[in-house]
Amino acid sequence: MGLTSVSKSGKNGLLGLLLATLFTVTAPGASAQDFKLAMSSPPTSLDPHFYNLFPNLNVSDHVFETMVTMDADSRVIPGLAASWSLVNNLTWEFKLRKGVKFHDGSEMTAEDIAWSMDRPSTIVGSPGKFDVYTKAILNKTIVDPYTIRFTTKEPYPLMLADLTSVYIVSKKATTGISSDDFSSGKGMVGTGPFKFVRYQRDDRIELDRNDSYWGKKPAWSKVTMRFIPNGSTRLAALLAGDVQAIENVPTPDLAKVRSDASIALYSKVSHRLIYLYPDTKRDQSPFVTDKEGKPLAKNPLQDPRVRAALSMAINRDAIRDRVMEGLSEPTNNLVPKTLFGHNPALKVVKYDPDGAKKLLAAAGYPDGFGLTLHTPNNRYVNDEKIAQTIAQMFSRVGVVTKIEGLPMSVYSARGAKSEYSLGLLGWGAQTGEASSPLRALLACDNPAKGLGGFNWLKYCNPKMDELLQKALNTVDDKARLPLLQEASAIAINDGGLIPIHQQVTTWAAKKGIAYIPRTDERTHAYEFIQQ
Repeated sequence: MGLTSVSKSGKNGLLGLLLATLFTVTAPGASAQDFKLAMSSPPTSLDPHFYNLFPNLNVSDHVFETMVTMDADSRVIPGLAASWSLVNNLTWEFKLRKGVKFHDGSEMTAEDIAWSMDRPSTIVGSPGKFDVYTKAILNKTIVDPYTIRFTTKEPYPLMLADLTSVYIVSKKATTGISSDDFSSGKGMVGTGPFKFVRYQRDDRIELDRNDSYWGKKPAWSKVTMRFIPNGSTRLAALLAGDVQAIENVPTPDLAKVRSDASIALYSKVSHRLIYLYPDTKRDQSPFVTDKEGKPLAKNPLQDPRVRAALSMAINRDAIRDRVMEGLSEPTNNLVPKTLFGHNPALKVVKYDPDGAKKLLAAAGYPDGFGLTLHTPNNRYVNDEKIAQTIAQMFSRVGVVTKIEGLPMSVYSARGAKSEYSLGLLGWGAQTGEASSPLRALLACDNPAKGLGGFNWLKYCNPKMDELLQKALNTVDDKARLPLLQEASAIAINDGGLIPIHQQVTTWAAKKGIAYIPRTDERTHAYEFIQQ
């Protein structure tokens, strides 16, 4: 599948040690206890098929599972499907694990699998649907209760990677219920290591261990996931002992955490790209003005020279050093170099404010213009601070920029309606390769094919789309790699989006509790282990 390990030199030893610890930890029954974990963002929905948003996935991972999953280095491994094979170029066969029980005691069968593949396309009102991962499946054939076949119209190399993102739900428990019903517990019937107990919106979710879990049972008898968006408050909860672990250590406190012997810090370069997305579609854009704040008759963001100027105006090294405290890797790519589809020819754009001014002048804006940059303020590491820094950099080259920061739940709802002119967002390559952001963020909007689901401002480049489609129908990785690399180059050089950096993810835990850092940034209570 072209998926590669992201462990750097020296980290393999730590990973091996932690894995060894994981499999020698005292049996849960002998040391079962409560575990409290502080998360940086609350979910917007508990329905695992409603909105493909990272805080939602973090919660879903505890209750629900997928047919195929990924390890800490984003390599595909078996999940609810114990094995799979290609019957022919168009047909995939999956053998399910036998005896897997849902939380209500009913057995999981191929009928639940088929239902779970159909359900995402029926969801109404989702800002980011999961059916991008199921669109390629033309037919589903239940061979027997533990065997199912998926047929595609064309050869499809991303089948396994896509299935890592589609949660398996109980047909019995989810038939006829709405997405809102999940918040009360209806439908929260998975096969995962924890069972749903209760949910307090924007505050916490409580889970009990699934003692009938088919896999290795977690050490914790009860888990409370608290949602604490403020980084300082989240760290204070750890230091006070109110929680035993947190994700996303606030960057101003990194030195203090590193020097505190009572806390263990873990970090890893993630596959999450932080980027800007400009309005290239509309002749008039709602938040583009002249310097006096009056609307412009012509949208300057439609000019690729203007988009290139904005990229040149960004000092990515300064953002890394002064805003991120070293927890970012400046990039001009869609995925880190460890993932399939990375294009080494796409070098980080050099900070060049004079060059940016020249490009703006050549495009007809020698005096610049006005702009509002919209950003989440509680989703990514230092998201609003990054946006504020970029706004200052834009203003220095004549593009006077205002910032509007919003909670992610509000930001995403408005963004999905194309309400912005320029936005900051993050995207994790869930499939472990460049096809993920290409399909979701840059492909011409085509819901029927599951393309452009997060392409909120409707960027479209037919040449890029043609290459992407070839890549999606090419099984041979050697032939597929240059297609993804060229498609990435076309979209990025055209300014379809403006890459800023790959985010480095951090976790901190009380001494004696270890965590295996994940490239996909997931925070799993069941992967925190006692040393």
